[in-house]
Amino acid sequence: MLSQVIAATERPRTRDSLAADLRALGVEPGQLVMLHVSMRSLGFVVGGAETLLDAALEALGPTGTLMMPAHSGDLSDPADWSNPPVPAAWIDEVRATLPAYDPARTPTWGLGVVPELFRTWPGVMRSAHPTVSLAAHGPLAAEIVATHPLDDPHGEASPLARAYDRNVKLLLLGVGWNRATLLHLAERRARPDAEPALSGAPILRDGRRIWQRYCDYDSEPEQFARVGDALAGLIATGLVGSARAILADGRTAVDAGARVLG
Repeated sequence: MLSQVIAATERPRTRDSLAADLRALGVEPGQLVMLHVSMRSLGFVVGGAETLLDAALEALGPTGTLMMPAHSGDLSDPADWSNPPVPAAWIDEVRATLPAYDPARTPTWGLGVVPELFRTWPGVMRSAHPTVSLAAHGPLAAEIVATHPLDDPHGEASPLARAYDRNVKLLLLGVGWNRATLLHLAERRARPDAEPALSGAPILRDGRRIWQRYCDYDSEPEQFARVGDALAGLIATGLVGSARAILADGRTAVDAGARVLG
């Protein structure tokens, strides 16, 4: 796998080269940027995920804020698991023994190496939702992640809405629009009368582990490509390392999504 990445890379990607590529794309000091990335798409990066995060923070400077999803979907209700499912006879035991969500300890799940490293990065703050938390680093981090309601975790009281209010930029490196977590806010705005679905997760309350039920909403990220189509001509595109890169205005993306995802 690594040998294939090296063979496909004309020269090593470094902190300086990646920061330069990000600046050429339009990333500027002081911005709030939400990042989604496939490390392999960048080509061979000297230092891997650590170098990429260093480059992104360098491009944003000390006045900029970087945010990423820090989801832990494996803490969801095992009755809803499908990839893979667990035997029905296991569900009660799994539900009763899943570790409670802890923002400082709970690993990310299914997001790749960069979000997992980022959640442990010095100065990063993480929101309180047990399955769809967000992590942020920089002057706006505390404001972005301070409150994350259990019910409707992508709605108007969520970190996504606060990021929208703060003119977030959406940065996709080697991934498609289906990975754009910010567009879950657009779904909620497009479908304000959608029926909620009951979910659950283990949390700590007053130092005690409990199984907490909450209301969430179904999502169709496979439809997010329609938002990308609606934004044709309104986004910056280029290469960061070897990765096809997209930088979009977050407000514009959410507003477009609210129109086309209904």
